[in-house]
Formats: sequence, structure tokens, C-alpha cells
Amino acid sequence: MENINHPLLNWIPYKLVEKDNEIYFEWIYLADIKYAEPFFDETIAKCRSHAYNSKPFKVITTVENLLDWSAALLSVELKSLVFHVSRCGSTMLSQSLATSSENIMISEAPIIDEILRSDKFDRRKKASLLKAVITLLGQRRFPEQKNLIIKLDAWHIFNADYLRSIFSEIPFALLYRNPVEVLKSHQKLAGMHMVPNLLSFQVFGISEEEMNEISFHQYGALVLEKYFQGFLHFSETDQNVIKLNYNEGMKNVVEKFISFINVNYANKELDKMYERLEKHSKNENTVFKGDSFKEEELQVDFTEVNLLHEKLNNSFIEL
Repeated sequence: MENINHPLLNWIPYKLVEKDNEIYFEWIYLADIKYAEPFFDETIAKCRSHAYNSKPFKVITTVENLLDWSAALLSVELKSLVFHVSRCGSTMLSQSLATSSENIMISEAPIIDEILRSDKFDRRKKASLLKAVITLLGQRRFPEQKNLIIKLDAWHIFNADYLRSIFSEIPFALLYRNPVEVLKSHQKLAGMHMVPNLLSFQVFGISEEEMNEISFHQYGALVLEKYFQGFLHFSETDQNVIKLNYNEGMKNVVEKFISFINVNYANKELDKMYERLEKHSKNENTVFKGDSFKEEELQVDFTEVNLLHEKLNNSFIEL
């Protein structure tokens, strides 16, 4: 089965739409635009100016349409799901991998999060929808494409067991970093998951009692504790997982990841990946000179999160 000339080629579902208590999917036309930006939403923004996407009406379909249509396109093989704790090199990893013409690199697609967090579907329906959406996002649009890699949102570590039940044979990667560096990065510009109540605290497994006792400054550390606990839990119960530690160097991270997913790239592809590591993760036109953090101490108690970080460092048996 080939995708050439198929009417769905280059069309992808990119968000959920709720109307009259029913769920629909909105689609967008990609044209020849690749997923090359640091985040999925940035690619979508580039596509909006295309004539198909500038019309006054939107392309909206039912859940059943999406499930049926996903079987009509040839998808690139899913090679890995990447979990991360945020500000730990995940964008650099995805940008490095995106330089290879053989890869389709999906970075934090909101539609995946919307399905996972929706209360409109049961677990079985969510599984079917996730498979269908990933198939459509990973459709082979260019003949050289062979590998599909998906970087999830940081809080999706709490869905790892469920995702494993869906993708039983897919390698999962866990990318993390020294917690002080993670939180200092968020001090410069906080991600929404590190600010109380921008995302429901239940998403992170935080109890009401913990919320009542936590300070604003300590909240990010608590979220990070939950991430590390999620990493530890999953690593103790799953055999097809690898840890990737930013503090061991990003070239090491990329090399270990490529070896783990068992893909053989030509030297020219590897060279492009390693060259991308020399640039800023969110701006390939800027040379990366390392992170710079404020010298003052964070108003955070790192005792528990540092213990979890140390345990995570020591909990894996390298293959």
C-alpha cells in the first residue's frame, strides 16, 4: 500500500473539538511541511497560511471517521516513545533526531494529551484513538521516511503503564536531569506544569493534602518528585526501557538512544544529528554555549527530590 495520491495524504487530525457533548476531530493540511520545529504546535502554526487551512470552514470529522480513515494510509514504524522531566534535553534530543530525513519526530502533540486526559472515552476507546492518531501523524509522506519517534509531555510518565498496554513491544526512553538544574531553568521561564493550578494537580498524582501544605516555591520540586517516582516505578516493572541522563552529555544521550531503538543510520545522517547538538535546542541559528542560571539559591527544599534522583541514577541495570 502506498500513500501517493491518496486523498488523505498530508492531512492530519490535530485537536479535539467538543460540541453538544460530542467529540469531533479537527484536521489540518500539512502540504510538504515536515515536523522540523522544536514543538508540534509550531509546525501547525506554519501550516495555517496554506490555502486549504485559510478557508472560513474547518475540516471536522467524527471519531468513527478517524478510526476508519487511519487504516487507509501507510504509516512509518513507531520506534520509541520518549518520556522526560522537562528542561532535561528532550527538545535537543528531538531536534537532533529531526535532522535525519529518515525520521518523523513528533514533539509534544497536544492531540495525544487531549485523548489521554479526556473523560469522554473509556480505556479501550482511548487505545484505539491513540493508535489511529499516531498512524495518521506518522503517515509516510516522503519515500525516505522509516522511523517514527514520539516525545510525549512530561506528565505522561503517569500514563506509562497504560501506554505500555497499548504499545507492548515499543522501546520506551526516560530522559532526566539533575533536579536543581531543572528547577533553575523553570525559574527563568516556568513551564505551565510547574505553576500551581495551570494544570490540575491530580494530573501529577498530588493529593489535596499535599496541595494544602505546599508553598508556591516548593510546588515545582513536588512535581519533579512525582516525575522521578513515576520513572522509578516504570523502570522497576518494565524490561524494554532505557534511562537517558542529560548530565552525561547530549551526544551520549543521542548515541544511547539510537543504539537502544536499534536503528542503523548512515554516517551522513549521524553527522547531521551530532552537528545539531552544537546549536541551541529552540533555535538552530544560535550556538549553544551551555545553560546560565542565577547564582542565588532557590527557595526550595531539595532533600526528597535529590534522594529520588540519586535512586534513579542507581536503579537501572545497563544492558
